[in-house]
Amino acid sequence: MFLTCEGTFAIVPGTMDYNGGAVPGDFHAGYQEIEGINLGYLQINGTQMFALAQVLSDLFKDIPRTTISKKMETLKIKSRRCDLQELRTLKAINSVPTRAVKCSLISKADLEALCTSCKSLSPRR
Repeated sequence: MFLTCEGTFAIVPGTMDYNGGAVPGDFHAGYQEIEGINLGYLQINGTQMFALAQVLSDLFKDIPRTTISKKMETLKIKSRRCDLQELRTLKAINSVPTRAVKCSLISKADLEALCTSCKSLSPRR
C-alpha cells in the first residue's frame, strides 16, 4: 500500500467554523479533507495549521513515527506548540483527544511537503 496526497487538498463543502471564545480575527477552525480523511485545522494569521497528533494517527497511521520524524528533520519542518485556547478549539472539533494537555501544529505547506516526501513509503510488514 502506498501513501499519496495528490490532488487531495480542498476545503470540504460546508466547512464548520468554531471560534472557541477567541478574540475575533485571532483564529478559526474547520475541516479539510485530505486523502479521504477529514483533518481539523486552525486558521492562524492566514495560515492553515494542522494538529500533528491527528496527522500522525489518521493520515500517516501505516508509517512508523520514527520515519515521519526523520522526514520532518530532513525537510526542516518545525512544529509549534498550540496555546490553551487553540488546544481547547482542537478538542472541540475532535482533532486531539479530550485528555490531551498539549499539542503541536504544522502548517499546510509543511504537511504538503511531508505528504509528497512520504509518497513512496509503504508500511513495514
